[in-house]
Amino acid sequence: MPQGSWSCNDCRTGKKLHYKQIVWVKLGNYRWWPAEICNPRSVPLNIQGLKHDIGDFPVFFFGSHDYYWVHQGRVFPYVEGDKSFAEGQTSMNKTFKKALEEAAKRFQELKAQRESKEALEVERNSRKPPPYKHIRNNKPVGKIQIQVADISEIPRCNCRPTDESPCGLDSQCLNRMLLYECHPQVCPAGEQCQNQSFTKRLYPETELFRTERRGWGLLCKRDIRKGEFVNEYVGELIDEEECRLRLKRAHENGVTNFYLLTVTKDRIIDAGPKGNYSRFMNHSCNPNCETQKWTVNGTELTFNYNLDCLGNGRTECHCGAENCSGFLGVRPKTACATATEEKAKNARLKAKKRKIKTEQKQMHEDFCFRCGDGGELVMCDKRDCPKAYHLLCLNLTQPPYGKWDCPWHQCDKCGSTSSSFCEFCPSSFCREHDKGELTISSLEGRLCCSEHDPKRPMAYGEKKFKFKIEHEDSSFPSEF
Repeated sequence: MPQGSWSCNDCRTGKKLHYKQIVWVKLGNYRWWPAEICNPRSVPLNIQGLKHDIGDFPVFFFGSHDYYWVHQGRVFPYVEGDKSFAEGQTSMNKTFKKALEEAAKRFQELKAQRESKEALEVERNSRKPPPYKHIRNNKPVGKIQIQVADISEIPRCNCRPTDESPCGLDSQCLNRMLLYECHPQVCPAGEQCQNQSFTKRLYPETELFRTERRGWGLLCKRDIRKGEFVNEYVGELIDEEECRLRLKRAHENGVTNFYLLTVTKDRIIDAGPKGNYSRFMNHSCNPNCETQKWTVNGTELTFNYNLDCLGNGRTECHCGAENCSGFLGVRPKTACATATEEKAKNARLKAKKRKIKTEQKQMHEDFCFRCGDGGELVMCDKRDCPKAYHLLCLNLTQPPYGKWDCPWHQCDKCGSTSSSFCEFCPSSFCREHDKGELTISSLEGRLCCSEHDPKRPMAYGEKKFKFKIEHEDSSFPSEF
């Protein structure tokens, strides 16, 4: 038995059924049948009283208009086009044909409702940005603490109040060069010091505006000198554990906009719920601003703007730059190396001279293990597993969250860890259910499940379009 709390694979990957979802349901010897998941409170009282287990939910069958309680293992999502696929088959009775018509109509109704709701949300957000709380300073959350250094520990520059621009952009201020802000009680330039932009919040005037494809953006209302301070990135200061929890909640709720930026491994600024106007600055592959990490009053501020892909997915970039990489977190195609990048490049060249053994990167197949086609694929994270899949072939609308094991590693019967595997599709079985499920094929003695002909099993990359159906009508074929 698992130790502590445990979640099944579907819940870990965010694959959850919901009320008013159209699904295919399998009961006994009946064929797969289209139905709608119902809220238990909305079904007739006699159906509510039927015996059922924890986790079961009622479904309404199209065509026959019956109800029944089922669990997640007996259903899979209905997708657009299923009606046309099923209609192309033979031996359909009138009830099943009626069920297909009703399911397709209801699917379109629910789709229209969802699109209307999304359109209203888009229209509402086009008038003003989504709500957030405007704050002026970083707010620590949970275990995070902001430690302010003693004045005696704060570095002192050599600038003088009589200098032309003491501690300014064109000065030789040692603190400015080292990305330290001068402290008003320590700096020898006193009130003439021009290196206190964070403390005095000397931000150039900006305004929000609606972009064409990138949501809301930040527009400056005056010209800004090269090297001039623009804004401080402000938000809630959280640790890595809280960051993972927030990402998990965002993934479950379908949230795609993130404001998480890393200061250190265990200190992240989240400007989503709380922040200032800097949260509206958009990404660009050819940016006109740069990010820097400064120390103010002994406390490290701002952030390191490194974007990592969440799960196995990528977020498209719409910055419009000539050197746009196409995705956030991917290097621009022809980026001009800055002085910092040159230093980093030289450091890497020096490191290459040392002989360091590195772990060989796991290689994945470039076609879907379920349908055999290529394209944009989700990679299995299990060690030494090369399999990849289309999101559609996994019945997913979003990439899995965090580390993800593909269906090949869960038993088809009970969902536990597999010990026997079909080598031509993701079917697999645990030790309790593998008896008689796999057969030695003629292709190099590889094992295959009942979905394949042992004399001519499907080779890797060959498309597979088989939909099993069963019915009490013995004249109806078992497969099409």
